[in-house]
Amino acid sequence: MTIATSTKPPVAWHITLFMVALHIGALFALLPSTFSWTAVTLALFLHWVTACLGVTLGFHRLVTHRSFQTHKWLEYLLVICGTLAMQGGPIWWVGLHRHHHLYSDQDVDHHDANKGFWWSHMEWMFYSVPAEKEIPRFTKDIADDPIYQFLDKYFFAIQVGFAVLLYLIGGWSFLVWGVFVRLVAVYHTTWLVNSATHMFGYRTYESGDRSTNCWWVALIAYGEGWHNNHHAFQYSARHGLKWWEIDLTWMIIRTLQTVRLAWKVKLVEET
Repeated sequence: MTIATSTKPPVAWHITLFMVALHIGALFALLPSTFSWTAVTLALFLHWVTACLGVTLGFHRLVTHRSFQTHKWLEYLLVICGTLAMQGGPIWWVGLHRHHHLYSDQDVDHHDANKGFWWSHMEWMFYSVPAEKEIPRFTKDIADDPIYQFLDKYFFAIQVGFAVLLYLIGGWSFLVWGVFVRLVAVYHTTWLVNSATHMFGYRTYESGDRSTNCWWVALIAYGEGWHNNHHAFQYSARHGLKWWEIDLTWMIIRTLQTVRLAWKVKLVEET
């Protein structure tokens, strides 16, 4: 008789415990003593800075897909904003995302949507990620950059320093809302792109995977919800391809292009 064994990789306890602690920390926002409209405004602003400018514009459309070009100083600034989102260092993030596009919704895809909503949303992070060993293969263009190396190595320390700064400026309310609440919101916003936009919505193009266009994810994730469009044309700087597919990140890129801070912007050719 054969005894079935789990095929899941070993648990990544440091990630698991960090996520539990972070979500518990966010619950302190329910205490009246930590609430202030200034702190809430700070959290919303930092959500935009880290999730939109950092992850979506910087990590994703600029560095991962090279959808446009900009000055190196601006690239570094956007990558620093992405580092503050605490989704790993930029080399790690870019490498895994490029791996995801190559193997989207296949068994080796680290957040394969075929394994269920919660697996693709967040559960995959609680285990060691076999795809990590392939990161050097996908990041040859940035792996030797000393700025990227520094941010990749010290992203956690940078976040701790940022948390201390917020505490010194605004006390516990700034710390709770500007770090704990903001990071939890950023996480679930961006995680929905891995989960919801591989399960809910409509498909305009045959992209070889389960990616979908999901309007409500697009609204809260700054245009990333037009995911089927993105997987069909992954190098396009614009994800919302229809006039009614609102893409806030594309609006920022278009603004940067207007003021000559972005060039060689890649778009889908009209047919």
